[in-house]
Amino acid sequence: MSLYMTVFKDEATPRPFVEDFPNDKDGGGSRDALPDHIYMDCMGFGMGCCCLQVTFQACDVEEARLLYDQLAVIGPVVLALSAATPIFRGYLADWDCRWRVIEGSVDDRTEEERGLKPLENDHFVIPKSRYSPVSYYLTTDVYNDVDHPRDMDMYKLMRDSGIDHLLAQHMAHLFIRDPISLFREKLDQDLEKETDHFENIQSTNWQSMRFKPPPPDSSIGWRVEFRPTEIQLTDFENAAFAVFVVLLTRTILSFGLNFLIPISKVAENMVTAQKRDAAQSEQFYFRQCVAPLDEEEAEKCSCEEDDFKLMSADEIINGNSKDGFPGLIPLIRMYLNSINIDVDTRCTIRQYLSLISKRASGMFHPST
Repeated sequence: MSLYMTVFKDEATPRPFVEDFPNDKDGGGSRDALPDHIYMDCMGFGMGCCCLQVTFQACDVEEARLLYDQLAVIGPVVLALSAATPIFRGYLADWDCRWRVIEGSVDDRTEEERGLKPLENDHFVIPKSRYSPVSYYLTTDVYNDVDHPRDMDMYKLMRDSGIDHLLAQHMAHLFIRDPISLFREKLDQDLEKETDHFENIQSTNWQSMRFKPPPPDSSIGWRVEFRPTEIQLTDFENAAFAVFVVLLTRTILSFGLNFLIPISKVAENMVTAQKRDAAQSEQFYFRQCVAPLDEEEAEKCSCEEDDFKLMSADEIINGNSKDGFPGLIPLIRMYLNSINIDVDTRCTIRQYLSLISKRASGMFHPST
């Protein structure tokens, strides 16, 4: 395995930057390293990274699907605001996030699956790693503008079993991957009562959101896991991001907000979010009108650029009065004003939201 991150260059950085490997007994590091890059040679450099994941239980499957879709769009913005991984192997990188290192560390696609050779032994050309942004929305196909591969046998099985197209499509896409690990004691299972075979595939598709069906014989319901956020240096910062995302879910559900943009733009936003100082210097595709749509308006939805545009993190989080975009935090405050909260809780939430707001405005910088 060979992973490369572009090194950050300041006035003291040698040009070209060439790593020194004093303990490289077999010469592998010196041989495989690239100029002006940080070299990493094992999975642990990616999967050893920490992050902050938040899981929500929905009231039913439809609510879970809605939250999955809406939060998928928010993920890149939160990734940029929480950026906290600028150092690898003791060197400053020219990227601020862990995402692409983990993406590469678990990318087990063969040359055939990468499209470098014709398919002979494998079944699919797979455009991205196991660790990646979401591939499909679960509530509408209008914005699913990228046709990702699916296991059509699995798709047919689910459709024949009464599962709708969108959910069957999502599940069939997960099953284009082989399991990474198997445990002898889990090979023979009662498929009517146990779901470990499914969880083996599900838990090794590390997308930016995870849609989690209820376990069998459990009171646990339909859940959604929000996965992009980087771990922060303090408990306060971690709590701020967790509370921000939780409150955003309540606001989405209460006001019927719609953040959907083409899924291809979500993928572009994920790349943008990892760039150095992305929270202040980059822009993200975001929907211009997030108000709920009535049935007639929803039917007119399209992937036309009039529905979305490039915005800064500050505009998305704090709003833009000139263009009439309300901003996520003002929307959350509107939600909070509509419910009963005691004074102490409101003061704590105000501090959390202030941190997120100032990260977006540039008053505070991410942990990087």
